[in-house]
Amino acid sequence: MTSAEEFVEFAQAISPRLRRTAFLLCGDWHTAEDLTQTALAKVFVAWRRIRQRDAAHAYATRTLVNAYLADRRVKRVGEVLTTRFPERPAESPMPEMRMLVLDALASLPPRGRAVVVLRYWEDLSVEQAAVVLGCSTGNVKSQSARALDKLRVMLGDAVTESRTPDHPIEVRHDGMGSGHG
Repeated sequence: MTSAEEFVEFAQAISPRLRRTAFLLCGDWHTAEDLTQTALAKVFVAWRRIRQRDAAHAYATRTLVNAYLADRRVKRVGEVLTTRFPERPAESPMPEMRMLVLDALASLPPRGRAVVVLRYWEDLSVEQAAVVLGCSTGNVKSQSARALDKLRVMLGDAVTESRTPDHPIEVRHDGMGSGHG
């Protein structure tokens, strides 16, 4: 198998996960697709230099986070996200909870949001998140603590109120979960 064929196989396997992670970082599926494509393009350029193929996923994730952070430094958000749909309300409270959580996540600063996504969505350890972000473990811990404190304040009792026996908060790694908790 050629190097290009190896990359195509790798890209096909990792694209959905990168896209979901990118969505959690930026909160928009179109931007998530752009970030994923940017990350994969950069990984492709470096593909021949990636000696350990099992490290390619970590390299791609770090490249994605770096692309997100670079994009946030350059662009300022012009759109205002809202928790209200223009017409009929949702029938179940779960989509509302998901929107509340996504809105709260969107309010975090880019690095804080990246830490929360890497630690609690990607399920990386403090050390792994520090490697991806290129910072110290202490920085990851402090960013995580500040971000979680802000999320707790913003979400308040909304998270605990929505956890009824009939409607537990569901965590799914396909980008369609109703919340994280």
